[in-house]
Amino acid sequence: MNTRLVFALIASGGVIAALPRAQAPPSDARVEALASLVQDKMREHRIPGVALGIFENGRVTLRGFGVTSVEDPLPITDHTVFPIASISKTFAATAMMRLVEQGKVDLRAPVRRYLPDFRVQDEAVSRDVTIWNLLTHTSGWEGQVSGPDRGEETLKHFVSTIGGLMQLAPPGAAWSYNNVGFSVAGRVIETVTGTSINAAIRDLVFKPLGLEHAGTTAGDFIASRFAVGHFNRGGDPPTLQRPFVPATSVTAGGVGLCIADLIAYARFHLGAGQAASGEPLLRRETLELMRTPQLRKQSMDDEIGIAWHLRTVGAIRTAAHGGTLGGHILLLELVPERNFAFAILTNGSNGWRLIQDVERAALKSYHGATFVPNQAIAHRGLVETLPRVEPLAVQPDPAPYVGRYLRPSNAVVVRAENRRLFVQVVPASGNPPAEMPVAFYGPDRAVVTDGVDAGQSIEFIRTPDGAAMWIRVTGRIARREPGV
Repeated sequence: MNTRLVFALIASGGVIAALPRAQAPPSDARVEALASLVQDKMREHRIPGVALGIFENGRVTLRGFGVTSVEDPLPITDHTVFPIASISKTFAATAMMRLVEQGKVDLRAPVRRYLPDFRVQDEAVSRDVTIWNLLTHTSGWEGQVSGPDRGEETLKHFVSTIGGLMQLAPPGAAWSYNNVGFSVAGRVIETVTGTSINAAIRDLVFKPLGLEHAGTTAGDFIASRFAVGHFNRGGDPPTLQRPFVPATSVTAGGVGLCIADLIAYARFHLGAGQAASGEPLLRRETLELMRTPQLRKQSMDDEIGIAWHLRTVGAIRTAAHGGTLGGHILLLELVPERNFAFAILTNGSNGWRLIQDVERAALKSYHGATFVPNQAIAHRGLVETLPRVEPLAVQPDPAPYVGRYLRPSNAVVVRAENRRLFVQVVPASGNPPAEMPVAFYGPDRAVVTDGVDAGQSIEFIRTPDGAAMWIRVTGRIARREPGV
């Protein structure tokens, strides 16, 4: 079927309505309002398909909107599989905490206790970095590195190749989103269990929780109806991601499952830690520990737990994780004190725009929770913009921030002009994108004021002696070049 015709049907509402159900639950005005908002945002941002799941005090609501693919359209259902990208990190942490309870892993033990040959560029970090550092994104090394798919040898091979991995900050000094840390954690799980990471996640998490459509390989995904990723380029209709390239690291981003399974997983994390059979799987105290702040993300208001990103919105606390993989953008969010969870899965690269609007509407309609002005939100695995931001009337002197900040894949150049600050991410090769004008709205907290990235946050992080040493863009740090 013609791609433009398919998307025209979606945009006009032809295939966007929620799927009919044989036994539909009683109508809930809040659900219907969210469903209407989803449909509006799908049309606005040209997103082919969305799955929405809500859990509130024992009641589950699941909705599917749109199609799996603009080229071969099938309706999104409760059991359509989406690759959940970085939400997978919470599955990795869940598996690791099972091993902690079994006495096989110590969170505060050095990685070398389990991987004696482990090495990154900095020998002291190689020796001392802990499992806790891996699960809290606090190792300080460059995190945007991946390796080739080598089947069940993928993680073993990858960990053997990172001996020269650049150390950007001492562990814990500058929080930075880190895929590599979770890949290393996956290799620890393999070593401790004596199985591949695919088998370990299946045996430690999928099977006990009865997640029937969950998998970790393209072979698993193809056995189910699958939501294919799409890219949005300007005002053009979305185009299919071809070929689909799953994450090579299961623990950093390789899990896929349906909205029904994801909400079942959320219920487990909100409950008493029971398996689908009713048998104990994790202690309630362990689940609570995963949602307990381990540290505050510097220059932000958010905190990090064991894999979960923690945020205060109004009077409630949330634990969440997002994901970005090619043409898929996704979010899972818990509100433990209210026994509430919701998930939004999209198969369009503009999905983050829909997700942040629907997330904020859900928190407000169910819990009366809204962001306060200039609340510094942090990266959670997906892009988002500051909801209510007002730059400072008097901007600070830009001089302490000007410079060149380095990381292996690119440099971040910060310059000033007429006391205005501009930030540009310069790739190692290729044409750099346009500069981003930024303005400070708090101490070391800036917001992009114009262009396609308007509303996104940028943070500067200082050393104990007060020097601005790191810049964080989209959750990842670069280190200031000496002498600049």
